[in-house]
Amino acid sequence: MSSRGLRSSLLVLCFACCGSIANAQLESLEITPDVVYGHKDGLALTFDVFRPKENANGVGLLFMVSGGWVSSWAEPKQIVPMFKHLLDRGYTVLAIRHGSSPRYLVPECVSDVQLALQFISKNATNWQIDPKRLGVFGFSAGGHLSLMLGTVGGTPGGNDPVARVAAVVAVFPPTDLAPYVDPKNPLREQFPALKFEPSKAESFSPLMQVTSDDAPTLLVHGDRDELVPLWHSEKILKAFQSATVESKLVVIEGAAHGFDAAGNRRLSDEMLLWFDKNLAVPR
Repeated sequence: MSSRGLRSSLLVLCFACCGSIANAQLESLEITPDVVYGHKDGLALTFDVFRPKENANGVGLLFMVSGGWVSSWAEPKQIVPMFKHLLDRGYTVLAIRHGSSPRYLVPECVSDVQLALQFISKNATNWQIDPKRLGVFGFSAGGHLSLMLGTVGGTPGGNDPVARVAAVVAVFPPTDLAPYVDPKNPLREQFPALKFEPSKAESFSPLMQVTSDDAPTLLVHGDRDELVPLWHSEKILKAFQSATVESKLVVIEGAAHGFDAAGNRRLSDEMLLWFDKNLAVPR
């Protein structure tokens, strides 16, 4: 599958999972587009905020806008269906964009989303969300970035403590980048974000970052995924269990790198259960 095909399939997956949305739903939301969380190379790094006007539960969910470590822009109103199941439950969703491949590589993508987490944690009251009840979710490369935030946290340094998320949902995430950054692997050409120094693979592989203070993590993966094989989720699940981190793996039987309607419904249900359990009630 090409990188463009991967991004398209993930968008279709999200829309299939969440369905369509009516004008009444749009009117029930407060949408804040293009919030700037940082700058680099003269460019603004931004995210969009989707907040229910009524019955908001004070929880912020960071969505990693990333497929193949490419972060595309879309009109906010057009992507609301991706989050309908979460918005209906009272969650505020923050769609985070990072610097995209091929100009920026995986280390820069990770640094961007860490900066976003740090910014959101520090300014959470602007969107009436609790900085101690932040979650993160994403698909494929977005799942990888979600796991990096769940294990490593926000941008280190400065006077502020490193920001943390309190729950993660990662869908078919690559957890060990070493096989992908091997110069002999053709996926380096297909996904240019992987063209960084192989010696850095461990630092940007969530599997190698697991510690006992990591966020509770739900993994969802197809057992016929050839692009990101199931072992990626199986191995990090084992690492989480060894570190006594609350974790769960949901395997969608017969699914490749993307799910059918039944698989998407199960994903949606499991995601809501996980976030409700770990975030909906203040701790």
